[in-house]
Amino acid sequence: MTPKAHRGFTLIELMIAVAVVGILAAIAYPSYQAQVRKGRMSQAQADLLEVAQFMERCFASNNTYQNCALPVTASPRTGTAYYAITLATPARTEFTLTATPNAAGGQNQQICGTLTIDQTGLRQFSGAADARQCW
Repeated sequence: MTPKAHRGFTLIELMIAVAVVGILAAIAYPSYQAQVRKGRMSQAQADLLEVAQFMERCFASNNTYQNCALPVTASPRTGTAYYAITLATPARTEFTLTATPNAAGGQNQQICGTLTIDQTGLRQFSGAADARQCW
């Protein structure tokens, strides 16, 4: 009778595989989170531009920005709000829309910070990032 060969993994081989998967996950997860935050910021930018268009339509109808109410105060419109959208109208012919990141989902860690757009289309941000990354 010949002894039967054992098949399977040794404990060392299994631990090496688990360590490799752990290292890959430790590298991939922060990159994934950064891309998710970037996608949420893009949604906030789109919402700001949409609200700015609404403000222009309101000005065309009323000849002032001051009587216009925001159609949207959060981005995204449904679900968890990752940005709060606010309006400032210091004069009849001026407005500034601001998208402030919330702590939900770590969005306040986004490198662009607060996003703003005004009646001239000037786009600004408060973070330490490069302008090409934020608008």
